[in-house]
Amino acid sequence: MNAPVRIVVADDQDVVRAGFGALLDSRPDFTVVGSANGGAQAVRVCREVCPDLVLMDVRMPGMDGIEATRRITREQPATRVVMLTTFDLDEYVYDALAAGASGFLLKDMQAERLFEAVRVVAAGEALLAPTVTRRLIAEFTRLRPRALPEQARAVDALTPREREVLRLIAEGLSNQEIAVRLVVGGETVKTHVSRVLAKLGVRDRAQAVVAAYESGLVVPRSG
Repeated sequence: MNAPVRIVVADDQDVVRAGFGALLDSRPDFTVVGSANGGAQAVRVCREVCPDLVLMDVRMPGMDGIEATRRITREQPATRVVMLTTFDLDEYVYDALAAGASGFLLKDMQAERLFEAVRVVAAGEALLAPTVTRRLIAEFTRLRPRALPEQARAVDALTPREREVLRLIAEGLSNQEIAVRLVVGGETVKTHVSRVLAKLGVRDRAQAVVAAYESGLVVPRSG
């Protein structure tokens, strides 16, 4: 049996922290090893306990969840961060993904959705819901159009097939869906995705999507 996923919950509302903590501790494959009422405390707690995953509120007084995410993912690359937000189209979530978060969840989600999401991210995947995350990233890259030179160079280094795979990742497609689209095997897609992530120097699909937009490879749809 695998060791439980070690989790830190960071939220400035006591009730929210306690609620998420109780839910997660109710499952044998999770254990809550710390909590924090703000970004600065979240950074300190993560230094002390080195969790596998952090549930991080986006908006907190003092150091917000975005800066905390940036520091945690920089100092502890193995720790993954999932942002908690009240709104499904929140301008801060794009910044959080760019800062190193592996995805985001709405605070009013059902418990089973929370459990599924934690398992997905802890397993090394990004939490990319095509209907929400893609729209969010597209909207806020459209509002702040820019092509970052380092991202553009990294994308230029991809092969034509790898660029095609990156475009499909940016659409929110899973490996299985990409395999169907490209008429190739699942292992082939897995290899392509791994190479794309390595060449871009990103840790998961969430950051790959950000890179696809910031490089100009994918252009957000208007309207």
